[in-house]
Amino acid sequence: MKKYLILLLITWALVAEAQNQLPTSSFLVRGAVAREVTITQQDLLRLPVQELGDVVITNHLGEKKSEIRQVQGVRLREVLQPVEIAEASPRLLSEYFFVFRSSDGYTVVYSWNEIFNARSGERFFLVVGKDGKKISELDDAILMLAPDDQRTGRRYLKSLSTVDVKRAP
Repeated sequence: MKKYLILLLITWALVAEAQNQLPTSSFLVRGAVAREVTITQQDLLRLPVQELGDVVITNHLGEKKSEIRQVQGVRLREVLQPVEIAEASPRLLSEYFFVFRSSDGYTVVYSWNEIFNARSGERFFLVVGKDGKKISELDDAILMLAPDDQRTGRRYLKSLSTVDVKRAP
């Protein structure tokens, strides 16, 4: 019985820790790139800001989980544009993808074509303001959001810490 109680307490502590995710002030772009790049909150604020209005966050069933208001974002495409992929042939860029990870391990994947070669790439954002707060005041910065998704929560990533650029095998 004592072992089960200890196991229960450890599990509860891990769940509580996962819910207390710390905001990030920067993220690292690494992998199949000419050089690793660290992008800070200040770097994001130098880019053109888009007013996104209010966005409903839904789960995998399409049920409303929350709503964020007065969302401001910068296009992910513009953030990643200066990052040079270590590939000589532009034709082969279609084989690359980006793995975005939060500080708690949540992962979202985008292909190079989704970001840079499709209209949808114009609607992937890193959030620089919401609910009347600036990015430096957010409890869950750096946020990534695809507001036009049918299930917005699937690619709503909080506390972005790394972006791994990879080539499909």
